[in-house]
Parts: sequence; C-alpha cells; structure tokens
Amino acid sequence: MKNLKLLLWLLAISGIFGFAGPYLISKASTTAVLCGAALLIGFFFVVKILIVDRIDWKKLAEKFPKIFVLSLLCLSMTACSKVPAGYRGVKVYLLGTSKGIDTEEVGVGRYWIGWNEELYLFPTFLQNYVWTKNPAEGSPDDESITFQTKEGMAVNADVGISYSIKPDKVSELFQKYRKGVEEITDVHLRNIVRDAFVTAASKKEVEYVYGEGKAQLTKEVEDLCRQQLTDIGIIIEKVYLIGDLRLPKTVVAALNAKIEAKQRAEQRENELREAQAEAQKKIAQAQGEAQSILVKAEAQAKANKLLAESITPVLVQYEMVTKWNGTTPQIVGQSGILPMIEMNPGR
Repeated sequence: MKNLKLLLWLLAISGIFGFAGPYLISKASTTAVLCGAALLIGFFFVVKILIVDRIDWKKLAEKFPKIFVLSLLCLSMTACSKVPAGYRGVKVYLLGTSKGIDTEEVGVGRYWIGWNEELYLFPTFLQNYVWTKNPAEGSPDDESITFQTKEGMAVNADVGISYSIKPDKVSELFQKYRKGVEEITDVHLRNIVRDAFVTAASKKEVEYVYGEGKAQLTKEVEDLCRQQLTDIGIIIEKVYLIGDLRLPKTVVAALNAKIEAKQRAEQRENELREAQAEAQKKIAQAQGEAQSILVKAEAQAKANKLLAESITPVLVQYEMVTKWNGTTPQIVGQSGILPMIEMNPGR
C-alpha cells in the first residue's frame, strides 16, 4: 500500500512537471523560464527513477521528500490569477533589465503569474466614485474638494464622478500612471477633477456658484476633464455635486438674505405688473363700453335725421287720413279749431 501511494504521488508530480514546465518556458518572463526549466529537470528526474532505476522503492522513499519539496518550491514561485469578465489585465515584470517597462495585456481568463510578475486589473464597465467629507461614503478619509470663486471665497463640496476605461487603452493608461485603477482614481483622477473645479470657479462669483450656477459649473468641469482624459482612455460620463456646497455660516446667511430679498422684489414686481394689467383691462373695457354707446347714439341720430328729412305735408295728411276713424274729435285745443284735412284729389 505504501509503495502504491508513492507511485501515485510520483505520477502526479511528474504530470505537473511535464505540463507546467513547457508552459512556463513559453512565457517571456525570465523567472517563468527558470521555473519551467526546473520543473522539466524534475520531470526527467522522475522519469529516470521510473524507467532507468526501475523503481527502487527504498531509494525512492529516501528521495521522495526531496522531490516533493522541489515541486512545492517550483510551484510556489508561480500562481494562477484570473481576469474576470468586464476587466482587462496588464501583466508587469518586476525583475530583470525590463522591469516595470515591458508589460503584457491580457483578456478574460486564467493566467500563471510568476513571483516576479504582477497582474493589474482594469474594469472596462461604468465606474462610479465619490469624494466626500463623510467617512461613511467613499473613503474613510476626507476626500472632499475645495476650490475658490472669483472673490477668493473658499468653497468645499462633495463630488461624484462616473467614468469608464476604453479596453484598447488599458496598456497606455498603465504606462502613463504606473498604478492600478484604485490609485489612479484616488490620486490622479481626483487631482484632475479638483483642478477643473478651481479653473472653472475662478471666473464665477460665489453668489452665482451657490445659486443658479451649479449646473453650469459642473458642465464646465466635465468638459475640462474630458479634454484631459479622453486621449489616454478614460471616458467621463458625468461629474456631479453631492448635497449642498459648504461655505462659512456668515456668508451663507448673507447669501440667503440677499436671495430672499431678491425673491420678494420679484414678487412685488409681479404683483405690480398684475395690477397694471388689471387696470389696463378695466380701461379697455370702459373704452369699449363708451365706444359702443357712441356708436349707438350716432346711429340713432342718423336715423332720426333720415326720418325727419323723409316727413312732408302730404305724408302727414296721408297718415292722418289712414288713421282717422271718421269721428270728430271731442277734445280740441284752446283755439277750438278742429284739424282740417285737406282733400284735393285734383292736384
């Protein structure tokens, strides 16, 4: 049983040596080549024991600890690392004449990483990070951003950013900063955003930044960041402010009082315009009524004039005849003279 266990262990080790040796030698890393060569030597050593020495179990039992330690030593110099979906990896060599210079970009999968190699992962999907004063958000340290306005007023703000990394720019990004994505975000990206706030806010008054100018300020910051980061592979989706801006209490009170006074003045101006509009409405209504009366009066006068011009003595006599019922009036005027109807058909 003991001999069978040794044989199984020996076969397993020879299989590992036979597979891992050529694989490591195929890598460009110096350490990987050395480890691969050591594993191949161990593989041939095991083959010699199995074939040439014809498995001298006593001798094998004496040499097995050395073989086992050698295998562990070689395997400990390498490790299998994974590049998950949505990431790109950059393998960096830490030793040799090309240390830190030669890099290898790798995609999704598992890779052998030697002890002189380091794998940096860069996410290519949308990232969101916040720099705040609150230790419960983002970093436990105070990462809020302070900038100055046109008057030199210091303004402190919590800032957030959404960005992504171009997959084909991962190597270039690493070559520029020599850091992983966390360090790039915490240090370099934050510095760029902070400088953009300083540049954009230096041209604006504190009242504008505190009030209606927040959206314009963040828009200018976004544009400035895009100009610096797009070419190196970082795509800025959005830069935004979180919560209220932090200013000295006295300044905030003065700004709020000024804004409130401005709002009251605008309200009074609106009320005045409303009253003026109502007065103009009533004047227009009165003018309309007067114009209507005038038009009616002019029409009535014109009608009366036309009626007066149309009345003649003959028309009067005709109307009297047509309306007389043949009875002599019982009441006459003071003169006592009855009205006469002149009938002169000969005319």
